[in-house]
Amino acid sequence: MLPKVNVKRGLVFTKTPEKTLALDLYRPENPTGKLPVVVLIYGGAWMRRSPQAERPKAAWLARCGYAAAVIDHRLSSEAKFPAQIHDCKAALRWLRANADRYDLDVNHIGAWGQSSGGHLAALLGVTGGIKNLEGDGGNAGESSRVQAVVVFFGVSDVRQIGAHALPGSGIAYGAANSPEGLLIGGAIAENAEKAKLASPVHYASNHAPPFLLVHGDSDRVVPWHQSQLFYQALARAGADVTFYTIAGADHGDHRFDSEMMRAAVAAFFDKHLKANVRK
Repeated sequence: MLPKVNVKRGLVFTKTPEKTLALDLYRPENPTGKLPVVVLIYGGAWMRRSPQAERPKAAWLARCGYAAAVIDHRLSSEAKFPAQIHDCKAALRWLRANADRYDLDVNHIGAWGQSSGGHLAALLGVTGGIKNLEGDGGNAGESSRVQAVVVFFGVSDVRQIGAHALPGSGIAYGAANSPEGLLIGGAIAENAEKAKLASPVHYASNHAPPFLLVHGDSDRVVPWHQSQLFYQALARAGADVTFYTIAGADHGDHRFDSEMMRAAVAAFFDKHLKANVRK
């Protein structure tokens, strides 16, 4: 019989000028010790709110012995970058500040996102301690660092997102009204420094936590090259990074949710988040 899952919805973690932000916290019922945590960040081109897409993953993670937090963030129509990463970091700090209440292990927290959510998960991984990306979302005394990151078909270099687009994609990459243009507040060519600051590849270093990158080589929305660039930057810096390519897979292909892929994600998080978990 599968373990029962306890869900607490609508836990407010910060209040911004635009809106109040909350998370849903999934945990196995009756945990016997401190739970490692995975923060789930939904995709949607930074334009669409879709936390419901992450709920099956959260329930699965809870049954695997994790606490899983499905977090919200401001959309590009509500606030421009870096508001989105400020919100994600505020959620991390709130989780640590409330760890005793929910049996969370503050030393073993991971992040998992896909597409634009993968971009934000990647930024969480590589920008720990960078002050101008912390924001003022509360619990300033807590760390926003994560100890492991999984990125599915995520954006890593906003400046080059269209450089290796597949023929016939039909997307106006870099335009002011493109998802990335709306994120930073203008055309990429006219806002190169903003685009650089929003690009995880810019922050790659040997201080990064372990990363698992997964991308399809037939992705017509976020080119496969985005994960290749990030993998190369992390590997050059001496970080622990693994890169899986799913041959023939487009953006959001069903194979990203296969039993094999779930097993790979579980093995990755188990290795990096369940070792030496405090009881």
